[in-house]
Amino acid sequence: MSLSLAEKIESMLFVASQPFSARQLAKLMKSDEDAVRGALAELEKKYEAEGGLSLLRRGADVALATKAEAGPMIGAFLKEQVRGELTRPQLETLTIIAYRGPVTKAELELVRGVNCSLIVRNLLMRGLIEEHQDPVMHTEVYEPSFEFLRHLGV
Repeated sequence: MSLSLAEKIESMLFVASQPFSARQLAKLMKSDEDAVRGALAELEKKYEAEGGLSLLRRGADVALATKAEAGPMIGAFLKEQVRGELTRPQLETLTIIAYRGPVTKAELELVRGVNCSLIVRNLLMRGLIEEHQDPVMHTEVYEPSFEFLRHLGV
């Protein structure tokens, strides 16, 4: 079964958890920008009609987001996630960042063998890690935050 362009874009937006421009998506999808814009319009129409997701547009960028109506429920869930204990995967990821940091998400995923997007987001929300732009690699790198180091007494 072959995925449509809209389905490929939807998958990319879901996994990446970051905004993309039509130009970036066209390059990733090996397609032209007009086709990508058409696929984005198709996704927008789909999400308006059904489901709990929407396309969030800011300037030239587009990202996958939850519908505003889900905000209170998601807010309560995230508040609990931040207060609760760290899960084993979160502890593993935090350990890798503390030991090898600064580290890219790709390096984390190589070491752990799984997608770390959600875990990294949760650790950022908890203030245990910080995200910085690496001037040499031109990518985001993660390192332990001062809050994390203070908890350890380092």
